[in-house]
Amino acid sequence: MSRQRKILLADDVSFFLTLEKSFLQREGVEILVARNGLEAYDLINLHRPDLALLDLYMPEMNGDDCCRQVKNNPELCDIPIIMVTTAGKENEQTQCLEAGCDEIMLKPIHRRIFVETVNKFLKVDERVDKRSPVRMQVIYGQDALFTGYTVNLSMGGLYLQTDSPLPPEESLTLKFHSPNQNQPICCSGSVAWVNSPDAPCCPSLPPGMGIKFVELKLEDMHRIRALLQPSPQD
Repeated sequence: MSRQRKILLADDVSFFLTLEKSFLQREGVEILVARNGLEAYDLINLHRPDLALLDLYMPEMNGDDCCRQVKNNPELCDIPIIMVTTAGKENEQTQCLEAGCDEIMLKPIHRRIFVETVNKFLKVDERVDKRSPVRMQVIYGQDALFTGYTVNLSMGGLYLQTDSPLPPEESLTLKFHSPNQNQPICCSGSVAWVNSPDAPCCPSLPPGMGIKFVELKLEDMHRIRALLQPSPQD
């Protein structure tokens, strides 16, 4: 039996909470509700939800301040956060991204987009193995190619150490392999979040960026799984 998932919904407007809860009426999901930013942070700290959706403007503490506190906490920074804000206000979207959120959802909320966005994070969490510390060289980029080193690796992505991270949602190609593998892993990825050298959102990690795998061939999935498996000496 799979573990019940927890999703936190934080908004001070009852209409949006009711709407979001109606989209999540599915078996296996426990919904936590907060009506201000302080309550949201306390619930995140207490329950460690699998996903949190925070409205940008709330009493007591705004959603971006709550997000920033979560991402600055080494014990909480891996929890995905979706910021919810009004469509057409680019300054608010910038505000959300600077807080370190993993995704932005725009109001008015549409059911299909809401469900697809939430499921993207829940499905990744379901299929991803626990992150393992892995140090290996990665060639990455799009038009120009750069070289960096991983800090950790999972079936869903990797964390790349760099003092010059790419912006969130930037698409890129990746090429890497371990010394005991002959064939390199080549795939597409997307920058999920950035740990800036000047204002790190997760101080326990060096400056860099979290990268989500976008397209993985079956053989590459097997190669990554082999990298994550402990050696007989461990």
